[in-house]
Amino acid sequence: MNRKLLLLLLVLVSVAAFSACASNGYYAVRTPPPPPRAYGFVGVAPGPGYVWVDGFWDWRGGGWNWAPGYWVRPPRPRAVWIAPVWRPYGRGYRFYPGRWRY
Repeated sequence: MNRKLLLLLLVLVSVAAFSACASNGYYAVRTPPPPPRAYGFVGVAPGPGYVWVDGFWDWRGGGWNWAPGYWVRPPRPRAVWIAPVWRPYGRGYRFYPGRWRY
């Protein structure tokens, strides 16, 4: 009996771990995000080759939180930043995280 219970627990933990990994960073919420914040002045790049990455609204802790923009160096030459975006999905909105396109 204990072996079956242990095996069942192991299977449940494995399924939970794999389902969490399979999301690829996408998640959906019911309420639309607020309009993006406007930047009046982002400053000067800290050095040659830096790219400004705009901020975005992120869903954390049951509410919308602003993730501020920042300067970053691309991981490879000629890499292009694809900004994160919220798109309508079913009865809610789905988040597609930002990424580098090579």
